[in-house]
Amino acid sequence: MKPGSRSISAKLMWMNVVVSATVLVLAVMAFFFYDLVSFRQNLIRNLTTSAQIVGANSVSALTFDDPQSAGTTLQALRSSPDVASATLETNDGTTFASYQRAANVPLPVAMPMEAGTEDQAWVKGTHVLLAHRIVFQGKPAGTVYITAELNETGQRARQYLLIACGVLLICMVAGVLISGTARKLVAQPLVALAETARKVSRERDYSVRAAEHKDKDEISVLVEAFNEMLVQIQERDTALNRGREQLEARVEERTAALRAANRELEAFSYTVAHDLRGPLDAVQGMVYILESLDREKREGERGEILDHLKLATRNMASLIDDLLNLSRASTAALKKGRVNLTGIVTQIAEDLKRGEPERRAEFMIAQLPPVEADEGLIRVALDNLIRNAWKYTSRHEGACIEFGAINRRGETVYYVRDDGAGFDPKLNDQLFQPFHRLHSRSEFPGTGIGLATVQRILARHGGRIWAEGAVEKGATFWFTLKSGTSVTA
Repeated sequence: MKPGSRSISAKLMWMNVVVSATVLVLAVMAFFFYDLVSFRQNLIRNLTTSAQIVGANSVSALTFDDPQSAGTTLQALRSSPDVASATLETNDGTTFASYQRAANVPLPVAMPMEAGTEDQAWVKGTHVLLAHRIVFQGKPAGTVYITAELNETGQRARQYLLIACGVLLICMVAGVLISGTARKLVAQPLVALAETARKVSRERDYSVRAAEHKDKDEISVLVEAFNEMLVQIQERDTALNRGREQLEARVEERTAALRAANRELEAFSYTVAHDLRGPLDAVQGMVYILESLDREKREGERGEILDHLKLATRNMASLIDDLLNLSRASTAALKKGRVNLTGIVTQIAEDLKRGEPERRAEFMIAQLPPVEADEGLIRVALDNLIRNAWKYTSRHEGACIEFGAINRRGETVYYVRDDGAGFDPKLNDQLFQPFHRLHSRSEFPGTGIGLATVQRILARHGGRIWAEGAVEKGATFWFTLKSGTSVTA
């Protein structure tokens, strides 16, 4: 239990005491106010009776102008401890006789009575003023005023307070005694359940069970539900651990198989590339020798064969280079640094224009900030994209190839756009598959590996690539790099 926290039994005890004390205080207050109202009403009735008696006994004194006799009649009010003073006034408001319980007690202040009433009372705080109109032979003869104080109200309040304190003390003792029974019936099973829950939470041991409650009540239902929950959690935890172990074993198997496949693929790619490179170089050398020896005499079919042989070796060299780039894009370690994309694209464009100066092609290259990337791999990716745009615009008299970037929802998106042959949008999913071509070799040469290589390079940089285009309406290749790779120039 945390420091400062209270047990359930203590809470039950205090709850019993608070409830009992609240009910007791409310009951005492209700009885006190009821008694106060009843006492005030009884006092007014007693004063009314006294005033009526004084009035009846003062008729002869008023008739025969005998103030002494009227004073004697008022002195009879001394027997009432609540009466403070009294006066007997004539019809013209003159005080005929008076009574004071003590010399410092003020006389009643006459108040106008409502017409048609013989008795009327005014209550102000603990003071009561009662007036009685004396009527003799149907005519008013005078008025009796009596003031009284509710002296017993304070005594009654103190009595109620003493009674309430006594009963409250009894309730506290009873609450302590009742809490002992409540602890056995309610608190102890709940405390045991809480301890079991705390142990399960700390030790993650779902085999623990809470002790069953002998009484078939809500606590018993709670304990049974808690134990059932632990059973379900234990079963799920066991199944989860078993599944995790199986998954880890499968992951290890797949990882080992994937590593082996990658090693075999890498070895195969390098073997094919290097094994073919040697014979290819020899064939190219022989072609060069034959071409140089028979340059003047070569004609007809021999020259055509040599041309085909040169084209075949050039295509084979291109295929080997593409295979090496594809393998390097998947396996080479990244060496990131500051890369100027604009400079790379400008250099590629200049190389292309020098190779085919007769082409009418315009390059629009935006000035972009440098990025953090592997310069060698990014150069391969941009070279493939720009050369593709150059290749697929070769059948048009004029071409426009554009490289730039836009900001799309806070992300920098680069693009290479051309107005060349384009492609069928329905075949979009085949663009980045190795050795898949959307155009025949007779239309445009190529190996079908370039875009797959670009996709792998961008994926290794945390980016992606996609394309938009239409037949004979050009194509736009969009690509991104990992967020945050752009740096301030």
